[in-house]
Amino acid sequence: MYAERLPPHDVDAEEAVVGSLLIDGESITRVSPFLKGDDFYREKNRWCYESCLSLFDRGEGINQVTVAHELSLQGRLDGIGGPSYLSHLVSIVPTSLHVEYYGHIVQRTATLRQLIRAGGDIAAIGYEGTSDLEAALSRAEELLFRIRTGRSVRDFLHIRDVLDQYMEESSTILGPLERGVAPIPTGFVDLDRLLGGMQRSDMIILAARPSLGKSSLTISIARSAAAQGATVGFFSLEMSREQLVLRLLSSEAGVDTHRLRLGLHSEAEERRVLDAIGLLSDLPIYIDDSPLQGIVEMRGKAKRLQMERGLNLLIVDYIQLIRGNGRGENRVQEMSEISRSLKGLARDIDVPMLAVSQLSRAVEMRPSHRPVLSDLRESGSIEQDADVVAFIYRDDAYYTEDEWEHRFPDRPYPKNIAEIIVAKHRHGPVATVNLYFRENVARFENLAASKGVA
Repeated sequence: MYAERLPPHDVDAEEAVVGSLLIDGESITRVSPFLKGDDFYREKNRWCYESCLSLFDRGEGINQVTVAHELSLQGRLDGIGGPSYLSHLVSIVPTSLHVEYYGHIVQRTATLRQLIRAGGDIAAIGYEGTSDLEAALSRAEELLFRIRTGRSVRDFLHIRDVLDQYMEESSTILGPLERGVAPIPTGFVDLDRLLGGMQRSDMIILAARPSLGKSSLTISIARSAAAQGATVGFFSLEMSREQLVLRLLSSEAGVDTHRLRLGLHSEAEERRVLDAIGLLSDLPIYIDDSPLQGIVEMRGKAKRLQMERGLNLLIVDYIQLIRGNGRGENRVQEMSEISRSLKGLARDIDVPMLAVSQLSRAVEMRPSHRPVLSDLRESGSIEQDADVVAFIYRDDAYYTEDEWEHRFPDRPYPKNIAEIIVAKHRHGPVATVNLYFRENVARFENLAASKGVA
């Protein structure tokens, strides 16, 4: 019975999507975060959409002429029926206003087709007649889970919405910046003096080994920039937005992160938490915690946020979790492509991009453990593409107090002292800046302001 039926599809919606993009190339930012080339049922519509994505990824204009040229380069222009088919697509759509609506129709029918394929695969699992029933059920559940998670598109969410959710779920907790012109301050005096703030179109790499405070420092910078009027977009590929906001709340309120998570704080601390929620809720910070995003999706979301809210600083935590396009022969080449695309995005939207990166294990093999630029080389061309490369290093992460006194008896133990090593600075000098890291609340502070604080 089912063999005689065509899979769900809507050719009119597919043509309307592509036609909308040909009329208004900028409208691709409204569909690229959720609509993929494989979602198109008719092959020639998929080719047209993929050509639009390729042009968008390279920062080139999308229109009837450029798409025709892109299709010609791919040897596909004759396959769609030539330039006349593109003219047909333009003629059937009077406006790009409803491109998202058309896109969701295409996405919905694609999901239904995936469900049909999954049904066939699940039937095949049943016909195998395996004796391991639990394994068979797990495989069937995994097929459906992939469809559901593959379609759960998340986008930038204002910090106020996450804090409202925190309030609802918690049982115990009832000179402005001249936007688009001035550099974005990090909030750390010595670091801003060295860098002159974070410059527009620059890619700033912040790298370190795990557990040295990379995410905490980016959160501190985001909070400081937003407090001075900058609109911050935060791609959190590692932590959920709830985890990220909990760290931000702990830092702002000065309440231990672990105790805050468990609701073990005192009445005085609870008042500080409520005050912090009120303050943070007004900050222009937008968080997108979609895991395993690709550059195309990130570019679309960032450009839309810029158009709608006026983006001033973009943060990516962290680079190695960005999904590649699969064109690289190995992960190093793939990371090189990701790095170049991030730098291109920073230039395209003309805002500083602060991108977090993991360092190779070579750091652990050296007696000093201090990172150097060569530790980035296993991650493709990050070192070459970056305008600024800064490392976080902490002696207290590698030496206990007893070990330190034995090795360096004449030097005080650098408890909670973090060195920010600026190893590359395209526009100025390199140097090391010391900050104080208050680990229990995941907060970095200016060292001078922290003297005398336990």
